[in-house]
Amino acid sequence: MGTATATAPWKQLLLNALESNSHLKHSSYLQLATIGSNGRPSNRTVVFRGFEENSDKIQIHTDRRSRKIEELRHCPFAEICWYFTDSWEQFRINGRVEVIDEMNPDSLKREQREKAWFSCSMRSRLQYLGPSPGVPRLNEDFPAEASVDPSTGPVGAFCLLVLEPDQVDYLNLKSNQRLEFTFTRTAGKEKCWTSERINP
Repeated sequence: MGTATATAPWKQLLLNALESNSHLKHSSYLQLATIGSNGRPSNRTVVFRGFEENSDKIQIHTDRRSRKIEELRHCPFAEICWYFTDSWEQFRINGRVEVIDEMNPDSLKREQREKAWFSCSMRSRLQYLGPSPGVPRLNEDFPAEASVDPSTGPVGAFCLLVLEPDQVDYLNLKSNQRLEFTFTRTAGKEKCWTSERINP
C-alpha cells in the first residue's frame, strides 16, 4: 500500500546519493532523454545544476541552439536518469521541462536565468560564444579566443531548463529495493506525492 505526503520524499534520497558519491566527479552528470520531432528518442549527458530554490524542480543549463530545445518545444516531456556507481542507486525522473531563454516574458524567470548564468564558471560561459552545436564544421581552424565580461549578463545562446518531476523511479541495487513516487494534485489542488514499494 502506498503512502502520501506533500513534500517530495525522493528528494532527500537523491540529496543523500549526491552527497555520498560527491567524491566522484561524474556524480553530477545525468542523462536527459527527449522525444525528437521524428518520434524517436534522443538522449544525451548533461550536468545537474541544482534544485530551483525551495522546490523539487531540477535545473540544467544548455545552449539555446542545441537540438534538445527544438525537441522540448515540440514535446515538453522528458526523463532524466542518474546512476551512482559507489552506492549502486538509480534515479529515473519523469516530468515536464520549461525552457527559459532571453525571450521569456516572465521577469522572474528571466531573473532566474540570470542567476543561473552568474553561477557558471567563466569556462562554462565561454562555451555559449562558440559556433552553433550540431552543425557541420566549415573549416578546421579554431575560432579566435572568445572572451566574456564577468559582470555582463547571459548571452543569447544561454538557456535554463527546469524539469518539474511528476514520477520518480528509485532503485537501490545494494538493498534490492525499488520505490515508485508519483505526483498528483488533490481535489483542493494541493500537491501530493505518493510512494509505493515495487519489485526491483
